[in-house]
Amino acid sequence: MPAAADHLISPTTHLDLPTLRRLLADKATVRLDDEARQRIQACSQYLHDRLAQSDAPVYGINTGFGALCHESIAPEERQQLQVNLVMSHACGTGEEVPEELVRLMLLLKVQSLSYGHSGVQLATVQRLLDFYNRDIFPVVYQQGSLGASGDLAPLAHLCLPLLGLGEVNYQGYRLQAADVLSLFSWEPLVLEAKEGLALLNGTQFMLAYGVHCQLRAERLANAADTIGTLSLEAFDGRPEPFDARLHLIRPHAGQLKVAERIRGLLAGSELQSQPKTAVQDPYSFRCQPQVHGASRDALAYVAQTLETECNAVTDNPNIFPADDLILSGGNFHGQPLALALDFMAIAVAELGSISERRTYQLISGQRGLPPFLVAEPGLNSGLMIPQYTAAGIVSQNKQLCTPASIDSIVSSNGQEDHVSMGANAATKARRVVENVEQLLGIELLNAAQALAFRRPARTSAALEQVVEAFREKVKFVSRDRVLYPDLHAAAAFVRTYDWQ
Repeated sequence: MPAAADHLISPTTHLDLPTLRRLLADKATVRLDDEARQRIQACSQYLHDRLAQSDAPVYGINTGFGALCHESIAPEERQQLQVNLVMSHACGTGEEVPEELVRLMLLLKVQSLSYGHSGVQLATVQRLLDFYNRDIFPVVYQQGSLGASGDLAPLAHLCLPLLGLGEVNYQGYRLQAADVLSLFSWEPLVLEAKEGLALLNGTQFMLAYGVHCQLRAERLANAADTIGTLSLEAFDGRPEPFDARLHLIRPHAGQLKVAERIRGLLAGSELQSQPKTAVQDPYSFRCQPQVHGASRDALAYVAQTLETECNAVTDNPNIFPADDLILSGGNFHGQPLALALDFMAIAVAELGSISERRTYQLISGQRGLPPFLVAEPGLNSGLMIPQYTAAGIVSQNKQLCTPASIDSIVSSNGQEDHVSMGANAATKARRVVENVEQLLGIELLNAAQALAFRRPARTSAALEQVVEAFREKVKFVSRDRVLYPDLHAAAAFVRTYDWQ
C-alpha cells in the first residue's frame, strides 16, 4: 500500500470532518504550509517588538492570570510565568484520554495556532506536529476542565511534555517526557511571552471529543436505519409508512433521507411482497423516518458547529499584527460546543431508545415469532435477557443526557463566573455513543435471529448481505448459551461494519 500523502495545515483551507476522518484512518504526515509558517512567525515577531517598546499591561503576557490579572510581571520573569502556568494548571484527574483523542487534540491545537493570532513561536507549533507525526501521545486526563477559560487542565497535560515534563505514551510504553525528548535529541522548549497561555487556552479537548463522537455518530445513524429496517422485515412490518408521498408533505431533511434509505433497503424483498396481517405497526417500526431523521438533523447542526470550531482561534488574548492590536476577549468559552455536545448525546440516545423498543417487540411472541426468539421457550430463555441489558443501557443514557451546558460554577475568585461545562458534555457524549453501539448490536442480534424464523422467504439482497456478514461474528442461537461474548461481538460489528 502506498504511503499516505502529506496533509498541509493551512489558515486558508477549510478543515472539514471528512478530512479529519481520512487523517485518522490513514495517519498521513501533517505539515504547516508556507502561509501558516509566515503568519505564525509574523505574529510572534510583532509581539516581541511590542513588548520591547511598551510596558502597557496585556493580560497573561505581562500580568498574572485569572483573578491575578492585576498583578504586574517584570520582563525578566515573563518566561517563567508561562512555565509556571503550564505546570500549575496540570491538575487533571480521572481516566486517561484515549490515544486517538490525544492525537486529535494535537492536530486541532496546531490548526488553531496556524492562523497567526496567538503569538507562539514556530518551534512550538512544530514540536506539537512532531509529537503528532511520531505518535508521541502526552498523558492527558478526562477531568479538570470547566470548558470556559479553555480546556485548561487537559491542555496543560497535553503541553507539559513540550517542556520535558509530564508523561507520554509512545510505542505502547508509558514514559517520562524528558526521556522521549532525549530519544529524539530534542531539547525542551523555552516558552516565550504568551505561549503558555496560547497553549492552554482553547477548546481542543472538547473539540477532539466532539469530532470523534460525531464521526462515530454518523456511522450509527446509518447503522440504525439498516438494523431498524432489518427488524421491520423480521417483524413482518408494512412498507406504507416509508412511501415518499408521506414524507414530501412533512419535508424535514433527515426524515426524507431515512425514508428513502429504508425504501432502498427494502427493494427486492420477498417478505415485503407477502400479504400483511397487521393494519399498522408499532411506532418504533413505522416512525423510523421521523425519529431517526430528527436525530440526523440534530447531528447536521452538530457537524456544522464542530467544523466552525475546527477552523477557529480559541485562545486569549488574540493578536492582530496588521492592526497593531491585542484584544482580550472570550473565544475560549466552550458554550457553542457544550450545547452541540449535549444535543449530540440526546440525538444519539434516541437512536438507542427506539432501537430497544424494536428489540422488545421482536421477543414478545407476536407476528408468528416464538417468545424470546428461541425454538423451545421454557427450557430455553433465548434472547430474554439481552433486552434487559438494553433497557438498563437506555436508562443510563437518559441519566447521561441531562445537559451539562445548563450547569455553571464560579471559579477564579469570581473572575470566571460563568462556565460552559463543555468538557463534561464531551466525555458523557462519548459514553452515550458507546452505549448506542451496544444497543444497536443487541437489536441486530435479535433481528437476525428473528429473520431465521421467516425462512424460506428472504429479505432484500442488501439486508441479506448484512446478516451474512453478521453471522460470521455471531451464530444463530438454537439453544441457551453464554451470551455476553455475542453481545460484545455485536457491538464491535456495529462499530466497524461499513454501513452504507
